[in-house]
Amino acid sequence: MPTIPPQRVHPLGDQPHLYRQAAESFGARAERYDRARPRYPDAMVEAIVKGSPGPAVLDVGCGTGIAARQFQAAGCRVLGVDVDERMAELARRDGIEVEVSTFESWDPAGRRFDAVISAQAWHWVEPVAGAAKAAQVLPPGGRLAAFWNVAQPPPEVADAFAAVHERVLPEMSFHRVKTPPLEGYSPLFAKTADGVRQTGAFAEPEQWRFDWDRFYTRDEWLDVLPTHGIYAQLPPDKMQELLEDTGAAIDALGGGFTMRYAAVVATALRIDAR
Repeated sequence: MPTIPPQRVHPLGDQPHLYRQAAESFGARAERYDRARPRYPDAMVEAIVKGSPGPAVLDVGCGTGIAARQFQAAGCRVLGVDVDERMAELARRDGIEVEVSTFESWDPAGRRFDAVISAQAWHWVEPVAGAAKAAQVLPPGGRLAAFWNVAQPPPEVADAFAAVHERVLPEMSFHRVKTPPLEGYSPLFAKTADGVRQTGAFAEPEQWRFDWDRFYTRDEWLDVLPTHGIYAQLPPDKMQELLEDTGAAIDALGGGFTMRYAAVVATALRIDAR
């Protein structure tokens, strides 16, 4: 895992699973979330599928089924678990079976899976309890894979967005930190790996990375912005101001920009406990 600079942490700190109100806020914007949130690179999905012993996949925090649909397209059978019935209902429209529960309290009822995945959601799970539950449903050789899309805006875009936040949300000072965005997620990767190690049920965790790009128009980015958990509790007037100022900043940049993403996977294989 990369070194974690002491001044740089994820916006919700290194224990975001404690912020349940943020974790459970996405259902209020389920349609927007499904429409706007980025997908995951095909190379990442292929690597996880090839690195698993079979096609049975459990998707933890499946949300509206963004990742589940990609794994289904790759030939997998997917069961989702999510805390929010509103998100689950949208996923079911695409034929994804979803059970509503926190993962820590979910009852696998003796079922087994070849892979346990979590797309942009494992940080909402208590890391040791989550890894232990994953170990319960995976056979030896089964794979746990938690992954995140980490946005890495070009410098001129990052500076423009930081200026907006300094005006509108000055208390969110993390937007002004200039260290690479991936370092902000390092505590999450470290927490995931530590939780996996503490179970004693997995081989040493690995970190995989898949880089990809996406061009956003002004309207497309303004569609994405309210789906980020750090804005879940903003009053409507503050959200509107943030959207207006961000839109003006994108207009000044020419009406669009290319976001660089790194899809980073924290993954480990279940080992025989004997």
